Amino acid sequence: MKRLTLQIAWMAGLLLLAGCGGSGGEDQNKAPDAVPALASPLDAGPRAGEAPVTEALVERGQGLFKTKGCSACHAFGQKLACPDLKGVTMRRTAEWMENQILHPEVMTKDDPISHQLLGVYMKQMPNQGLTQDEARAVIEFFKHKDHELGVIP
Repeated sequence: MKRLTLQIAWMAGLLLLAGCGGSGGEDQNKAPDAVPALASPLDAGPRAGEAPVTEALVERGQGLFKTKGCSACHAFGQKLACPDLKGVTMRRTAEWMENQILHPEVMTKDDPISHQLLGVYMKQMPNQGLTQDEARAVIEFFKHKDHELGVIP
């Protein structure tokens, strides 16, 4: 019961924040999960997109994105059932993304950003059983997409 009360209070707070301030114009590269109010020790430091793309891993990462079913919930430049991935490499560190890919069930419990995303989208990201090398390939694919989409010059 206490957990339900906390979830309701959390959602009410989000609704209040959503209606406050702002000019009405939205940054096209900024997705709804770019919430600066919460800090995560895994998201401190340079953004993943600031590092050069390792092109040798992009094709592998793209293949994993498709075969693991990530595209059922995620897209680039549009929100499906879960966060829009356009610009994710400039919103998050590689360490945060790697942990989210490898341990999503732990992240939603222990990481404030991931926990908030679960509250907003109401979907637990499944653990696809990727290896660390596979997760890094997926991140390189994300960086490549952000370059393609002009998020990263």
